[in-house]
Amino acid sequence: DHQIVWNRPGQPENAGNYFYDQILTINGTNLRVPGYSTDNYTQWAVEYIQGENRDPKKPWYLWLCYGAIHGPTTPADRHEGKLAGNSAPVPADIFGPWPQKPDYLNSTQAWEQGGDGKPYRKSKKVDSTNFNTNTAGQSYDDWVQQSNECAMALDESVGRLMDALRDSGQLDNTIIIYAADQGFALGEHGMNNKVAPYDATVASPMMISYSGKIPQDKVCRHPINAPDVVQLLCHYTGLTLPWRTDGRDIRPLIAQPELTDWDQPMLMTHTGRKYGADTESLPDHEAMYEVGGIPWYVLLRQGKYKYIRTLVEGEIEEIYDLDEDPEELNNLAVKSEYHSLLSSLRETAIKELHRTDAKLDHWMPVTAAMKE
Repeated sequence: DHQIVWNRPGQPENAGNYFYDQILTINGTNLRVPGYSTDNYTQWAVEYIQGENRDPKKPWYLWLCYGAIHGPTTPADRHEGKLAGNSAPVPADIFGPWPQKPDYLNSTQAWEQGGDGKPYRKSKKVDSTNFNTNTAGQSYDDWVQQSNECAMALDESVGRLMDALRDSGQLDNTIIIYAADQGFALGEHGMNNKVAPYDATVASPMMISYSGKIPQDKVCRHPINAPDVVQLLCHYTGLTLPWRTDGRDIRPLIAQPELTDWDQPMLMTHTGRKYGADTESLPDHEAMYEVGGIPWYVLLRQGKYKYIRTLVEGEIEEIYDLDEDPEELNNLAVKSEYHSLLSSLRETAIKELHRTDAKLDHWMPVTAAMKE
C-alpha cells in the first residue's frame, strides 16, 4: 500500500498547517512539503490513478481527503480576490433570537450587526487547539467570498481527477464517491460553526458515479450516513465484514434515486469525543459541551421530518418539516397540534437507538414536553 498522511496528532506543532508547509508522513517517513496542499494532494492522486505507487494490473482503492476548506480557509494565490464584489443572501435568523430552539444557541451566536445594518463576525474564543485565523470584524460577504474562493481549487481538482480516469481508460470501471464529513453554517441560526443538528451544520452533499451501472443526472432526497456508505462499498466489491455494522442497504436508492416509498429512518447521534462505553452514562458538563459548545443530541430523519432531542434536562425538542421549512426556522414540536407527531418521532428515535445497540436511552434526561 502507498500512504501519504498529514498526521496532525503525531505532529502537533504542524497541526494548523491546513494549506501550506505541511509535514507529511510518506510511507513512514516524515517530510516537510512545500506548496498548496489541495494542489499537492491532487497531483499525488492523479499519479496514483495513472499507475504510480501501485500494481497497475490490480484493482485499487484511493481515499483522498482534502484539508480544504477548513479554517483558516485560505484560497490558493491564483483564486484570491476572484469573487470580490459579490454579495450573498443573509440567513433569516442570523441575529436571533431563537425562542423555538435550545438555549445553547445563545452561546454560539457568532455574528453582530454593524453600523451599516449588515452582519459582521464577532470575536470568538480561541485556544491552543483552534487554528481558525479568520479575524473578528470580517463581514458576512467577505467570509462567504473567502470560503468559495478556497473551494475553487477543489473544483479544479475534481476536474483533474475525472480527466485522469477518463484519459487512462478507467472511468467506466471506477466507483467515484464525492462527500464531506459535515456542513458548516455561514450565519444560519447565528452560527459560524459545525456539529449542531441542523442541515447547515451537519448535512453535506454526496455524489456518486459508476458509469453505466447507476442512473445519471438524478437527485435523491433521502438522507444517508457514513455506515450506509460502508455497506454500499462492501456490496459493490463483494466483501463481507467480519464484524457488526449498522449501515443500511441503500442500493434501492442508488438504483432508483427518486424512490418515493423509502421509509427507513436515519439516525445520527452527537456524543462529543466520547464513544462506546463512555456514552452509557450522563456526561459531566465539560464533556457535554466539549465540541463547539454544542451539547449531545439524538437526530432522526424520517420522511420529510427531522426530529432533534438535545440531551439536556428540560430542553425543548425540535421537529422540522424540511419540505415546507428547509431553513429549519419553524419548530413544530412546540406546537400543541403536533404532539402526536412528536410522540411518534420520539418513539422511533428510541427504537433506532435500540436497533443500533446504543445505550443513550438508558439515561437520557427528560425533555420540556415530557415534563408538561
